[in-house]
Formats: sequence, C-alpha cells, structure tokens
Amino acid sequence: MTAPGPTTASPPAGTARAGVLSRLAGESLLLLYRGFGRAIAPLLPLLFARRARRGKEDEARRGERFGRASRPRPDGPLVWLHAASVGEMNASRPLVRALRERGLGVLLTTGTVTSARIAATEADPGVIHQFVPYDTPPGIGRFLDHWRPDLAITAESEIWPTTISTLARRGIPLAIASATMSPRSAKGWRRMRPFAHAIFSRISLCLAQTADDAERLGALGAPRVEVCGNLKFDGGELPVDPQALDALQTVLGSRPVWLAASTHEGEEAMVAEVHEALRGELPGLLTVIVPRHPERGGTIAAGLAARGLRLARRSDGLLPDAACDIYLGDTIGEMGLYYRVAPVAFIGKSLVPEGGQNPLEASRLGTAIVTGPHVFNLLDIYTPLFDAKGAEIVQDTGELAAAVHRLLVDRTLAARQAAIAATVARAGSGALDASLAALSPLLPPARDTSK
Repeated sequence: MTAPGPTTASPPAGTARAGVLSRLAGESLLLLYRGFGRAIAPLLPLLFARRARRGKEDEARRGERFGRASRPRPDGPLVWLHAASVGEMNASRPLVRALRERGLGVLLTTGTVTSARIAATEADPGVIHQFVPYDTPPGIGRFLDHWRPDLAITAESEIWPTTISTLARRGIPLAIASATMSPRSAKGWRRMRPFAHAIFSRISLCLAQTADDAERLGALGAPRVEVCGNLKFDGGELPVDPQALDALQTVLGSRPVWLAASTHEGEEAMVAEVHEALRGELPGLLTVIVPRHPERGGTIAAGLAARGLRLARRSDGLLPDAACDIYLGDTIGEMGLYYRVAPVAFIGKSLVPEGGQNPLEASRLGTAIVTGPHVFNLLDIYTPLFDAKGAEIVQDTGELAAAVHRLLVDRTLAARQAAIAATVARAGSGALDASLAALSPLLPPARDTSK
C-alpha cells in the first residue's frame, strides 16, 4: 500500500483574504504612482531647467532625461546597467568589463553631470552612456522602445517603481547588483508594505551585499535574493596619466602633502582650518582639495581666497608653486593622480552627516586613510577597516589636524596603516565572480560574430 503523500494545510480564509486585499492595495498604489508620474511629466521640463541653471543637468543632452536617445541602438544583445552617480559607476566598472568580455553590449546610464563627464572618457565603443530618464511612464516607455535591453541591472539601492513595473510588463528581467537596504530604508518601506511588495516582487534577482541586506530585501517581497558581496571591493587601481603624474611630482618635490578627497559642502572650510593649524608645524605644507562635485570649484576657490589662502586651480591648467597653500583639484577623472602624490588622505562626506565616501580607492594606492564619523552608508567597508586599524576616525577638525600631522611626520606609521587597508580591501573581494555566477541564467547569449 502506497503511503499517502504530504499534504499542505490551506491558510485560514481570513488570512488568504487579507493577502489578496494587500496585493490589490499594492497594485492600486502602483497604478496611482504611475498615474501621478504621467500627470507631472509635462511639468518636468521646468524642473530640468531649474537644475540646469544650477549646473546639475546638461542642457545639451536634455532629451535623454525624457527618454529620447541621442545614440542609435547597437546590433546584438544589450545589457542596460544603471549607476546613479560617480561612486556606483566606479564600483560597476569591473562588471561592465566582464559583460563586454562576454561579447555583450552595455548601455550605461547615470544621473549626474559629473558621472556623465567621467563616462565620456570610456574608451570601449561597446559601452554607450546616456542620462537615465525620469521615472515616468512616457519617458521610460520611450527609453525602452528605443534601447530594447535584454537585461537591466541597477546598482545598490536604486528603486524606481515606474521603471521596475515597466520592465516587468515588457518581460525584461531586472537585477540589482551590490544591493543594499539599510534598516532605516527598510522601516520606511514597511510603512507602505503593500506598495513595497508590488515593487520588490517584480525584481528578478537581488545580489545583496550582506546577509542582513538579503533578509531585509526578502522581507519586502524580493523573490530571489543571493548574498554576493560589494562590488566596490573588486575595483582596480584608479588610472593616471603618467605625464601628468610626473609633472606634479616634479613640482612637489619633497613638500609634505595631504589630500582631502571627495569633499562636500561645508568640509572645504574645515580642511582650510586644518591647513592653517598645521602649516606652522609643517613648513611647505600643501593641502590638495578635490571636491566630489567639481562644478563647485569657483565657490570653493572664492571661500579659500577670502581666508587669505594662496591657491592654484587644476581646472585652470595650473600646478602648485612653492607659495601655494591649496591645490584645488576641480577636474574630472583625476583622483588617481591625487592619491598617488599624497601619503595621507581624508575621505570626505564624513565630517558632515552625509554618509561617507568609498575609501577603497585610496587603499589600493598606498594612501593612509582618515575619515570623519559619518560613514553610515559604508559601514560594511569601514567596519573591517576600523577593526584592523587600517583607517583612522576623527570627530572634528582638531582631531583631523592631529591625525594628519601624526601620519605626515611618521611615514612608517602611514605606510603600515595603508598596507593594512590594502589587505582588508583584498580580503573583501569576490563579489564580481559571485555576481556573474548568479546573473548567468539572466544574461543574454553573446552575439555570434562568426557568421
């Protein structure tokens, strides 16, 4: 006699009904969101114009923000990879290279002027850059009509309901690489759980940075989540122009130099205060300031000049002379140059409560790392650095001045700290291979060029 098979108890009628009502509510909210996007679409040119006046949009590429392509679609399979800004784009470079090595075309979209300028330096003709369109049905529809991607990949925490739902309607799979979901963001999504489920359930694959991220993403409705790590750990050394490096090293000679990298508004004045505190103790001190947004260069220069500091701007084609206090690196794509001439770097967006910037780029180039306390967006990177003493955390300008002085005077200490950071960076690698393995079932076949 055959044993009876396992049975599954049906959920109570009330529970099932509640689930149906929750799903209906989520779908209704998603429809309302899409309808709102359609309604405000005619007003978005006004928003674009305002942002363009502030240097936050590229007027020459206006159409791209509304889904109007400025380039033809290439033949063959195409993967759309979206990276919101510079940090996500730099972290995605290894993934872009891996996709290209598999014979796939890559459409790279970003949302900031700075990231677009850096993307313009991409030498691979198989990588096309466009500004990402606003998350409205008309713009996303035009965008997808033209590009017809075989797979969409977004980086980290980019959740756009209209884009996600439109991709699902068209049968285009969507993956999130280096997916992260902070406790605060998860709490916000849980307040509108039906809406969250309607969105996250349409994501084909989430490649979570950590197990905690995976748990939170799954709880919000993501159907398939795998822990693959953070692609930021898999990046290579930032490039540099050898001639530019030789020229800068020649004029610097043996001067003590430190770098304030990726600074945000409010931090440049703090860095200037540190320079003023240290220049008497470190004769010839040069402070290099590289703002995260180079278009702020004019405002920063005016503020520094008002303090009586002598400066040279990289954007003017200048090199720092012996009398220069501050070298302002207000250019695009030269961070690899600045890290290579500075044995000590303060990583910005951290003395102001903005969440921090990626320190791994510095770690790969032998630069000792100092950061402020506000690194809540990058705890998975900073925590192992702090634990291993591969980075120093400071609370204010006084502590920053003391740390910079200590590391510039004791180069052995700086070198040891930098070496620890490099070891931590290498130990965290592996996200690229894990992500590619998880993405494999979704990747389109490469174009057959043999025929």
